[in-house]
Amino acid sequence: MTVCLVHGNPETAAVWNRLAPLLDRGPVVRLSPPGFGAPVPPRFTATVEEYRRWLVTELERFGQPVHLVGHDWGGAHVVNVAMTRPELVHSWVCDVIGLFDQDFRWPDRVHVWATPGAGEEAVAAMIDPPVTERAAALAKKGMHQDVALPVAKGQNAAMGECILRLYRDAAQPTMAELGRNLERSAARPGLSIIATEDSYAPDAQRRRASARAGADIAELDGLGHWWFTQDPQRGAATINGFWAGVGRE
Repeated sequence: MTVCLVHGNPETAAVWNRLAPLLDRGPVVRLSPPGFGAPVPPRFTATVEEYRRWLVTELERFGQPVHLVGHDWGGAHVVNVAMTRPELVHSWVCDVIGLFDQDFRWPDRVHVWATPGAGEEAVAAMIDPPVTERAAALAKKGMHQDVALPVAKGQNAAMGECILRLYRDAAQPTMAELGRNLERSAARPGLSIIATEDSYAPDAQRRRASARAGADIAELDGLGHWWFTQDPQRGAATINGFWAGVGRE
């Protein structure tokens, strides 16, 4: 059964390089959201809904349900599909399900992207430096250095524009409204990964959203936002163990 990996911001598919070879189902396909390592189609508006429709279109090509694994915004896209088109999904994995909790608030470091003027400045500060500096910045934030450089090479102006459009569309109450349907994702087996050093959302919000989605919880103690680059063996064992419980049929 096909495994589809969907990454987030500010990443490309290279972020999966350390994890993908360790997954025990396959084939493994990496789906790059437009602007994040993939071209941006004409008239693509980079909203939360448009990324959901993009992922639906990609999954429909397989002709059968897939094991869907999402990280960061990729995880949000995954849950959006699980809530609305569960027939496309055999199982799903998400590490940011707290985004859909009714009390979630974007952290200040992210909220800046939704702020006109300040957002453009922040994106320029991230995208404009030489690639080695961009890679060093990613590594400093916790991305393993083996994938930081290839990810940084894919960062460009198109990614920056999509970041601004996506976060401005996702400003509250957008995520809270989407989260009203979180119980629908329980139609397919789900796994919520909680990396304890990833502080995007309070632990209580992550666990409450996981329960509403009917998802199993896997806590990865001591790992951060890029847990699957920091300890790919542990990350793969967690996902493979979940799949073993789901079954192959």
